[in-house]
Amino acid sequence: MKKLSKIPDPYYSNIKTAILELGNDPRPKGYKKLKGRVAYRIRVSDYRIIYEIHDSILLVDVIDLGHRKEIYE
Repeated sequence: MKKLSKIPDPYYSNIKTAILELGNDPRPKGYKKLKGRVAYRIRVSDYRIIYEIHDSILLVDVIDLGHRKEIYE
């Protein structure tokens, strides 16, 4: 994901770890269902990871990633 590579450390490492952990637990503490779409979000510091969960095929699809000021635009 190009957006991830543009994020400076230590945020980069924390976000990468959070994305990898979604494979083990797609509904971690603090996740939220987004209104108006079939997606969820988790917070990692000032950044947000927006993703979909497909339980039937055991898939977590990261849709977007960005700073909290820009992600919901």
